[in-house]
Amino acid sequence: MTPVAVRIFHLEPDQDGAPLTRLLVDARLELAERHAAAFELAGVADVRIIAGPPDDTSFGARLRAVLPADGGIIVVGSGAIPLATAADLREFVRAASSGGRIALANNRFSADIVAISDVALLRAMPDLPSDNALPRWLEEIAGFAVSDLAARYRLQVDLDSPIDLILAGHRANSALAAARDRLRQVAIVAGDSRAEILIAGRTSTSTLRWMERHVPARTRALIEERGMRAASELALLDAPRQRPPRSLLGHILDADGPAALGAIVADLADAAVIDTRVLLAHRLGLDERSWPDTEDRFASDLLLPDLVRDRWLRTLTDAAQDAPVPISLGGHTLVGPGLRLAFRGAARP
Repeated sequence: MTPVAVRIFHLEPDQDGAPLTRLLVDARLELAERHAAAFELAGVADVRIIAGPPDDTSFGARLRAVLPADGGIIVVGSGAIPLATAADLREFVRAASSGGRIALANNRFSADIVAISDVALLRAMPDLPSDNALPRWLEEIAGFAVSDLAARYRLQVDLDSPIDLILAGHRANSALAAARDRLRQVAIVAGDSRAEILIAGRTSTSTLRWMERHVPARTRALIEERGMRAASELALLDAPRQRPPRSLLGHILDADGPAALGAIVADLADAAVIDTRVLLAHRLGLDERSWPDTEDRFASDLLLPDLVRDRWLRTLTDAAQDAPVPISLGGHTLVGPGLRLAFRGAARP
């Protein structure tokens, strides 16, 4: 069997005056340590948590710097797959130890964990901006046979925002109270067969199929910019010129302003779950350095507008908080696999 190494990447940003970011970072580190112990129990001897502050170093450069001498490797973010079972992790270990050019991701279009059977070719990997693009580079450029476990919704959950801690059953925290209550309100609507719920952002057809079978309310879905973080030109063979991210809801807000969010949603549905990262990408581009900072985004997700410094995002958050129908804000996990977690109490068997 090919020897396997595990590299768990954990960002430790400056926490001065950023309690929401600290809340998430601490939860992600706790998860990273749990995964490290689980991989060791699965027989992996070379397990490292790579921690450090964010800087201009790309994901590709970070990974190249910590590759083992040979064998296979599992690359995982510290917030990835909190609902994974021991059997799930062993499957990634088997893929990494298989030899040849084999790779296994939780999702090839938005990867949070990737098992790679041969590290040799990774030494030529370009400066990919994130792990999301790694499977596409492996398949299109490096010639690996890439498969994924996208059908397992539990492996799509990622701790990207404090609101995801609610979905994953994290311990109670007073900062989460408003968002937790709002999710309950949205779930009540989801359980009403006479109601309609709007899902906007990077959701998937598998999530919508689940909702169709299990959620009594009717669903209005606006699927936008799936895979936007995996679409790096460095990961694509003969990459076409990438158009900038665009959102239909974003275009409406461009015209009517962020304060109109509540009225727009109320005209379409009785509740909504909205991926604000798509709206930010539409407005400001893919480079997150141009977005409101993480503390602002997290405060918005938790419906704490007084803590949001960016004027546009604060206005949007105010509008969601005061809307005539319940609106929850978040990112990819919330509008994707997190819906099964948010609506499980309202779901039909």
